[in-house]
Amino acid sequence: MSARKKRIIISIGFLVVLYGILILVFIVLPKEKEERSVVKAVVTETKEQERIPETETQVAAEEIVEPQEPPEVSLVMVGDMLMHTRVLESGKKEDGTYQYDHLFAQVKDDITEADLALVNQETILGGTDLGLSSYPTFNSPYEVGDAEVDAGFDVILQATNHALDKGKTGLLNDIAFWDSNYPDIAYLGIQDTKEEQDDQIYVYEKEGIRIAILNYTYGTNGIPLPEDMPYAVNLLDEQKIRKDMEKANAISDFQIVCPHWGTEYYLDVDESQKKWTKLFLESGVDLVIGAHPHVIEPIRMETDEAGNQMLVYYSVGNFVNGTESYDGTPGDRMLGGMAKVTIGYDENGELGIKSYGVTPLVCHMAKGEAYTVYRLSDYTKELARENLILNQDSSFSLERCQELVDRVWGSEVIIP
Repeated sequence: MSARKKRIIISIGFLVVLYGILILVFIVLPKEKEERSVVKAVVTETKEQERIPETETQVAAEEIVEPQEPPEVSLVMVGDMLMHTRVLESGKKEDGTYQYDHLFAQVKDDITEADLALVNQETILGGTDLGLSSYPTFNSPYEVGDAEVDAGFDVILQATNHALDKGKTGLLNDIAFWDSNYPDIAYLGIQDTKEEQDDQIYVYEKEGIRIAILNYTYGTNGIPLPEDMPYAVNLLDEQKIRKDMEKANAISDFQIVCPHWGTEYYLDVDESQKKWTKLFLESGVDLVIGAHPHVIEPIRMETDEAGNQMLVYYSVGNFVNGTESYDGTPGDRMLGGMAKVTIGYDENGELGIKSYGVTPLVCHMAKGEAYTVYRLSDYTKELARENLILNQDSSFSLERCQELVDRVWGSEVIIP
């Protein structure tokens, strides 16, 4: 091939390559870029579309604000923990220790579900070192307190006529037990310093609702207060109650008094209760839940001349007992009640009692851990026929319990 032909072929090849480069630069690459831009635009648009509903949902969620329910407090209280010999023995284990969870097993849900749960600890918790004892001078093991805490009680009421059954030592043992083991549990009605009696008022608080609780007893079975501790037990005293209520009204929104009062085994209100009820109402008390008579007594909404109202449970009876008495109708002492009160705001923003009632309870006297307390609505004729109180009172029956509830409380306030 001549040199001239080679030059022509090389020139043609160069032109072909150059033409290919021009096609790549001006046609293919712009098209790919455009396609990539389209893809990117589609992806971006898709993401934006995904984000739009989220933003709209967030805005909608911010705009829809559920109205807040006004706060309220649910309260329950049961009556006397009357630790007779039979009750004490029901919790004794083979190794000599004690355990009393069984007493509360059937009603524990009611206790734990309440915001505030109170129990009247009738007998002093002096511990086994002082020797356990029953009527007439009681002393109970610390394990009773353990069981009360496990059941869900928040407040232990100890101003009772048995508070000094084991003297100053028993009372101080009781106080030391609570202070050492359950500092968050409130025990009321007994104290070991004058400052506590004069200045300390228990106030429970939930969501801004402040509830003061005061506890007094009519006496201590003729046992004098220790000479060096005249402040050991809160007694029903007009001057003290007025002074305490003045303080309670200043530091709380709702006031409760739990008096140990009334006449034993009397199913109605006595004159002393009427006297103290009048004083409580005058002093601004909102709710009274009483104990001591060992039987149930009426529930009434009391009103003074100015129209002020105060709900009074005159007696919720025994929670548990093991009476050995044959006098009268001791079977009536097996019936008690769990007061149930809801405290909250009305439509005008006023704090008060929104609802109230009582759940009737039956103490089932039996051997060992079968010794317990049932709701009356759960109690059966078969259980009633097995209750050991029948050995002392043949009139005890399910029907008798229902008849007492109807007669003393009526159906309007019953919460099964």
